[in-house]
Amino acid sequence: MPILTQEAAGRALPRLLPVTQSFPRPRLDDPRAATQRMVSDRLAELNARSGARVAIGVGSRGIRDIVPVVQATVTACRDAGLAPCIVPAMGSHGGGTAEGQRSVLEHLGITEEAVGAPIVSSQDVTTIGVTESGIPVSFDRTALDADFIVPINRVKPHTDFAGTHESGLCKMLAIGFANHAGCSRIHQEGFARFHEVIPEVAGLILRTLPVAFGVAIVENAYDETCLIEAIPRAAILAREAELLQIAYANMARLYFDHIDVLVVEEIGKNISGAGMDPNIIGRTAGGLLPGFDGPAIRRIVVGALTAAGYGNAIGIGEADFTTERLAGQMDRMATYANAIAAGVPESARLPIVLPTLDDAVRAALQTCGLDDWSQAAIVRIKNTLHLDTILVSDALAGAVDAHPHLAWKQDT
Repeated sequence: MPILTQEAAGRALPRLLPVTQSFPRPRLDDPRAATQRMVSDRLAELNARSGARVAIGVGSRGIRDIVPVVQATVTACRDAGLAPCIVPAMGSHGGGTAEGQRSVLEHLGITEEAVGAPIVSSQDVTTIGVTESGIPVSFDRTALDADFIVPINRVKPHTDFAGTHESGLCKMLAIGFANHAGCSRIHQEGFARFHEVIPEVAGLILRTLPVAFGVAIVENAYDETCLIEAIPRAAILAREAELLQIAYANMARLYFDHIDVLVVEEIGKNISGAGMDPNIIGRTAGGLLPGFDGPAIRRIVVGALTAAGYGNAIGIGEADFTTERLAGQMDRMATYANAIAAGVPESARLPIVLPTLDDAVRAALQTCGLDDWSQAAIVRIKNTLHLDTILVSDALAGAVDAHPHLAWKQDT
């Protein structure tokens, strides 16, 4: 029995035309040089003994300049006579296994040959204390054996909660370095408490462990590095809160009030921790994102997983329709491990699966209550990270013409 009626399956889809969206574009010209200079300055302040071990925490996010930033940090450590190593600091990602997390780093370009330091991947943790509210805090044992700890992470809005500290150095310290076991425990607190949990757990770690400094990266709406800072240990909590506001000010968005069907060509962990960013689509595993001021989106269609997402289909549960291609790409172990550890099983649920992307779009249109598909407001994007060029249907022409930051893309 066919999923779509014969009439719907043969119905032509509305044409889509390319549109450019413009956003603020502050940009750092040489992230590698800036990182090496700032890290060298911080290391000089430590007066560390020759050969001291430095555990550099690197996560699973698709950060534009993560390779040169890590390379520069390793080089600065070696120039200072120290012995750096890379420690995966990604909680339950990579299937929650040491081998899987090493593979995630390699997929991002973080290899021992590329960055000049060994990668020491392990799921072993030690409980280092309990917070005032009773949360046990776990930390990677390899990092604990080092003389100094240096987290490297992007500071950005989180996909499931709002607070003074969202995605960034503090979350990496609290959850990334906690590995699968500690990550799962902290997520039991629920996202509703994360605005309190993250700074509380990070504060205990900063008071207890030899965190030398943190390397914070902020990106602009074009997925480019606009700011890097090597933040001293004592300033991490305060400065990260300030950097988060800078990240919010430079975030991309969709400049429409209403969208009938949003077509997302790809989702993945390298795009967003939630596969597709709720700050763009307005949906989370728990429902609508509180305070979301973007477009009201009736249906969401997702086409595929990114190769760099390593089969993790987290976030597909926020879509209404998807394709057989995505279903075939999905690594269930990696996806389910991430969803369970994060306490959001809804984010791993497959929506209705159609043979092709066009079929999925037809199904979405058929459920929008529109008899005349030519009047459907359709937006198609590559992913929620790259929004400078999008495709829109004729029904949105008036909105494009009226908006100062939207323009029809000219043929080149």
